[in-house]
Amino acid sequence: MCAAVYVLSTITGYVLTSALLMKCPSILHRRRREAFRCRHISHRGGAGENLENTMAAFKHAVDLGTDMLELDCHLTKDGEVVVSHDANLQRSTGINSYISDVSYAELPTYLCKLGVTFQREYFCEGGEDKRIPLLRDIFEAFPNTPVNVDIKVNNDTLIKKVSELVVKYDREHLTVWGNASNQIVKKCYKENPRIPVLFSFPRVLQLLGLFYTGLLPFIPIKEQFLEIPMPSIVTKLKDPSRITKSQRFVAWLADTLLMRKSLFNHLTARGIQVYVWVLNDEEDFQRAFDLGATGVMTDFPTKLKDFMDRNHITKPQ
Repeated sequence: MCAAVYVLSTITGYVLTSALLMKCPSILHRRRREAFRCRHISHRGGAGENLENTMAAFKHAVDLGTDMLELDCHLTKDGEVVVSHDANLQRSTGINSYISDVSYAELPTYLCKLGVTFQREYFCEGGEDKRIPLLRDIFEAFPNTPVNVDIKVNNDTLIKKVSELVVKYDREHLTVWGNASNQIVKKCYKENPRIPVLFSFPRVLQLLGLFYTGLLPFIPIKEQFLEIPMPSIVTKLKDPSRITKSQRFVAWLADTLLMRKSLFNHLTARGIQVYVWVLNDEEDFQRAFDLGATGVMTDFPTKLKDFMDRNHITKPQ
C-alpha cells in the first residue's frame, strides 16, 4: 500500500511539475534571443505567383512585405551555390541533367510554366526571368530580409560555401538553415553554430516523444526554428476520389499529433519559432495562426498578405 502511494504521489508530482513548466518554461530555461521573428514566409519566393526560386519571385515577395524568403540550394559542377529545389533539372527545365554535373554558365533556364507542388492542378506561368540565380544574388539584392536556406544535398562543400556566403554578407543574424536530414543539420551546426538551425525530421519525432511523455519542459533545445507541415493539407493535394481510407487516417493521426497549440505555445515561450508549411488557402492560414504558429509559409504571398491585413495579423515586435 505504501509503495502504491509513493508511486502515485511521484507520478502526480511529475505530471504537475511538467504541466507547470510547459506553461512557464522561463522557470527552467532562459528565453532564446530572437534576431528576427516572421509571420509571412514566401515558399521558394512564392511559387504560385512567379516561377519558383527566381529573382523575380523573391523581388515580388520582398516588395510585398514578406518577412522571410524560403529557398533551396545546390552546388554546380564548378562550385557555385545556386538556388534551385530539385537536384535533377528535368522537372524545372526539361533537361535531364543533375545540377552537380553542369557548370553554372551552362545551366538551362526554367520552363515557361511550372506546376506548384502544394496546390493541386495549378501551374504558374513565368515572365521574362527564367534564370536559376546564385545564392549570393539573393544576399546582395535583399540584405535586410531573413532567408530560410534548405540545404538540399548532403555535401560538405555546399554546406561550407553557404556558411562562407552567410558570413561574407554579414547574415548570421538573418539566416536559418537545415534540412529534414539529421546528418545535414548536424553538419550545418558543426560548420557554423552561429547560424540558427531547423529541426530535422528525426528531431521532430523526438520532440513529439518528449512532448507526449511530459519530458519536453525539462530538456534543453539547440534548434531555434521548428518548420513543420500541416498534415491535413495532404487530402487537398490529391483527387478526393483517389484518397484511400488508410491515407485519410494517417493524415488525420499525423495532424492530430503534430498540430498542438500547447506545443507551439511552449516552444514560442522559449524563443523557438514555429513555421507551418506549405499553406495556400485561408482556412489553413487561419488554423495555423489560431494554433499559435509564429509564421505561415505559402506559395501565394499576395493571398497571405491580404488575409493578414484583413484579419489584423501583424508582425510581432
